[in-house]
Amino acid sequence: MKLSAWLVALALLGVACSPSTLVQQGPSDTLRAYARALEEGRVDDAYRLLSDDAKRSMSLEAFRRAVKESPDEVIEIARAVSRPASDPLVTATVNLPNGDELLLVYEDGKWRIDAAAIDLYSQATPRQALAGFLRAFERKRYDVILRYVPDAEKEGIALGEEAAPAAPNEAAPPAGKTEALAPKATGTELTAEKLRTAWEGPQKDQINRIVQAIRTALPTAVIEETGDSASMSYGAGGTVALVREHGLWKIRDF
Repeated sequence: MKLSAWLVALALLGVACSPSTLVQQGPSDTLRAYARALEEGRVDDAYRLLSDDAKRSMSLEAFRRAVKESPDEVIEIARAVSRPASDPLVTATVNLPNGDELLLVYEDGKWRIDAAAIDLYSQATPRQALAGFLRAFERKRYDVILRYVPDAEKEGIALGEEAAPAAPNEAAPPAGKTEALAPKATGTELTAEKLRTAWEGPQKDQINRIVQAIRTALPTAVIEETGDSASMSYGAGGTVALVREHGLWKIRDF
């Protein structure tokens, strides 16, 4: 990880993860104190503002070395941290036994439960989209699963239909992709009933294995997010690709 990413991430960890921060001072105060300490060369003071988790990820000696090796970048980071683009939002995430995540928001001195607790099929983040998809699949809510299909995939294809034989010069499907997930053009719109027929038919075992692998990986998986695209690795070489459309995350491929 680059130095800038380390220092900013550690600063935010110090704000978000330290229980004493919420009692003694607000996030903005901590950010400003962290920035001042870096600007004034008080490296040890900056380090003391980090949470225990942040300190475990980077020792004091490693922190001192990183600051010493890139002083100009440290000053730039300190100035950026002291002037956040938006008001701080303090949140907490609770992992549930079934792999779901519950988000809490700190408002007016109290913890409040985020709307995701009542939106069972949220698409606000890639992780919530995957959790919602898994919940819909478990409940056989194919009408809901359609929400997670990108617009371009809903028209002219039938997901899960048997793919046409490849032409002699046509490349074979990538390894690991099942026929159930290799849509072909049919000129018809994808519907909940077509999805049900495909996923509860001959390809049932294949899709069940993939869904189970995603379910197992999701609680601890790292989701890489770049702009309107995101991906998560699962199982032995599998990858879920997501795309953001109209502000909602959808599953492009798995």
